[in-house]
Amino acid sequence: MGFRKDFAWGGASASYQIEGAAFEDGKGPSVWDMFCREPGRIADGTVGDVACDHYHLYEKDVALMKDMAFNAYRFSISWPRVLPQGTGQVNEAGLAFYDRLVDRLLEAGITPYITLYHWDMPYALFQRGGWLNPDSPRWFAEFAELIGRRLGDRVKHFMTFNEPQCFIGISYVDTVHAPGIKFPTRDALQMTHNVLLAHGRGVQALRAAVPDAQIGWAPTCSAHYPESETPEDIEAARQAIFDVPDDRWYWSASVWSDPVLLGRYPEKLFDLHGQHMPAIGADDLKLISQPMDFLGQNIYNGFGVKSDGQGGFTYVRRSDGYPFTGAKWPVTPKALYWGPRFMAERYKLPIYLTENGISCPDVVSLDGKVHDPNRIDFTQRYLRELRRAADDGVDIRGYFHWCVTDNFEWAKGYTERFGMIYCDFVTQERILKDSAYWYRDVIRSNGETL
Repeated sequence: MGFRKDFAWGGASASYQIEGAAFEDGKGPSVWDMFCREPGRIADGTVGDVACDHYHLYEKDVALMKDMAFNAYRFSISWPRVLPQGTGQVNEAGLAFYDRLVDRLLEAGITPYITLYHWDMPYALFQRGGWLNPDSPRWFAEFAELIGRRLGDRVKHFMTFNEPQCFIGISYVDTVHAPGIKFPTRDALQMTHNVLLAHGRGVQALRAAVPDAQIGWAPTCSAHYPESETPEDIEAARQAIFDVPDDRWYWSASVWSDPVLLGRYPEKLFDLHGQHMPAIGADDLKLISQPMDFLGQNIYNGFGVKSDGQGGFTYVRRSDGYPFTGAKWPVTPKALYWGPRFMAERYKLPIYLTENGISCPDVVSLDGKVHDPNRIDFTQRYLRELRRAADDGVDIRGYFHWCVTDNFEWAKGYTERFGMIYCDFVTQERILKDSAYWYRDVIRSNGETL
């Protein structure tokens, strides 16, 4: 069976990680522009002011994507580039950049997939309370309407948010990402609810602006898988992937996607934090659960799970450990079979793999090339599992490798390289890695070479 004939093959990026031009052409500052300037926040003490300079080099980057046979590209819009204060006055120069990018993608035969929010909140809105402000859903809807009306004549695929688990949980609970401020559980849950309301209002705004749009969103999760394919272990893994962890409630798949796609919060969230839950208005969940066309899911790894013999689950702790990526993330290819399968069963929507990839210690070799066999091996193993899901009837619509070029990897700065295109952050030279040529062959065969 394999992948569908119209399968979306491409890569993904985020505005702050690649664009640079942090203070050019009327762009306002984001929370990341401010966060990176606090000593000790970024591993190598760097900032994203230039990053890959995609703002100026986008034509070169699109040409490289075309060389790699991409038929799709997922990128995000910098909210403060188009609305420097977050609301109100529009920055025409910022919108014009995205006009040029979209036009060049279409000329190259590459379908644009837009993510509205990939973590770079306008600093002006953060100063007004950010996601804790009850007006934040309306701010986001204004932003969504602006992008829909400007680009919706050419762009038909939209995602509202990328990984709310990260920009709420890792930012306001773990304090690793911008703005890096520890908030009480009550406030973190209120922000969660406001983000979900913003999603609902954003979907409404996009539907009004682009009636023929395909709309989804792109959360993440730990995609756990059964240690054996017995019915008991499969059910245990299904429970695990949608569980609400006692210590990391915000990382749960169900905390975010159940309200959006099922119209309810998981009961365990109330069991754990009922005393901290925000007031939920009579129509809130109806607003949050606007009809969606697809589920984007970011999946990098999970853990093996087995039945505990009592109707529950337990994680398998391997005595020999796991193989690890350069970022010290476990390599668990089965996550790309069981994650999409469980998501499709629960939410009854087509699935896009909106992020999947690996950090490797890539270097330019004496021959001038970048040899990254670990990335090829990793991606082949994961894609074989994704194809297996498609063979078993899961409606998989596309795969976006994270990421296209090496970039500014958030709190890790420039210490991690996830790209299939090597970026020299001093000269801005781009080099297609071995994995880029391998991936091109996979795309041209629609996955048959896997």
